[in-house]
Amino acid sequence: MTHLLPAMFFIPFIGFGFVVYFLPSIIAFARSKRDTTAILLLNFFLGWTMIGWVVALVWAVKTDVPMVVR
Repeated sequence: MTHLLPAMFFIPFIGFGFVVYFLPSIIAFARSKRDTTAILLLNFFLGWTMIGWVVALVWAVKTDVPMVVR
């Protein structure tokens, strides 16, 4: 039982890391972005590079330009 205690200690850190990694995607979903799927894919495949994570974060917080209907 005592050897499980260190493992249980790190479970919240793993969950916190998961939330931080997917923060751009969470923001995109919360703001109902038009390109949510693209932001999620960019975050999933290139988020580990940090450049991809920052690009996804900027894309998620940027306001959408209204679409022109002709």
